[in-house]
Amino acid sequence: MTGLLTLAADTSVEEILAAIEKDGAVIVEDLMSPMLADQIHEETKAYIDATPQGKGFTGEHTTRTGALAVRSAGARELILNPCVLAGVRAFLAPYCQQIQLHLTQVIRIRPGQQKQVLHRDRQAWGEILPPSIEPQLNTIWALTDFTHENGATQVIPGSHRWDYAREARPEEACSAEMRRGSVLIYSGSVVHGGGANVSAADRSGINITYSLGWLRQEENQFLSCPPELAKDMEPELQELLGYTMGSVACGYFSEPKPAGVARELCAPEYALDRAPRPGQGINIVEEIEQISTG
Repeated sequence: MTGLLTLAADTSVEEILAAIEKDGAVIVEDLMSPMLADQIHEETKAYIDATPQGKGFTGEHTTRTGALAVRSAGARELILNPCVLAGVRAFLAPYCQQIQLHLTQVIRIRPGQQKQVLHRDRQAWGEILPPSIEPQLNTIWALTDFTHENGATQVIPGSHRWDYAREARPEEACSAEMRRGSVLIYSGSVVHGGGANVSAADRSGINITYSLGWLRQEENQFLSCPPELAKDMEPELQELLGYTMGSVACGYFSEPKPAGVARELCAPEYALDRAPRPGQGINIVEEIEQISTG
């Protein structure tokens, strides 16, 4: 099986998207500096060490540690990486007005882990969404070198165009081998899975996923990062977490305060004690007023 295309860090967003259109996935080298990788490792190490190993699909010799937007300043840099975000916004633009952060997770594949079942990440929503709608764009950032021996992600190039009924065969997959600091960017429709770790060391990567703003997130960001923690973050990150309108009428709330004090039908930004930024989000109150006045 032909391997995935590997591109340099200074490759244009257009070239990256072209590779994803062709194969469903692409590797971009050296997009994370060694210093940033070290920082994230130090910030998350205690949480990772305390994370129990999974079962079944999640991997009996694999740990998955989330809530990275709160736990790691370095991970927040990755979430907001300009190259990745530009690609995500362009990739998902045909299907939404607003993108959101869908999942943050350090995935550590330990020695002895067998291959994960090949799957599509879009199956988080079942098979309800029409194949013509791409719900997400995903990244796995290499905190360690990814090799065939230590469990590099297995990807089947071109499988993002397959019908749901077509079953993947293991021999169709290639290993997304990449050095530390590189990132695998892949669509929610491409068939993939964690590889088997037959080495003597852990394989660690950061899975950061973005999705359409009108879909339910796999990681509930409002619980992982509640308003009292989100209010001190950068506005762009707040909005990715979901503290902005997902579309014209997705996401407003009424303040849980006494009568006469509470705001009614207000944008999520008010939970962070601020109004929506100019040109960002939709103030549902203004929308309702416009509708009521004809």
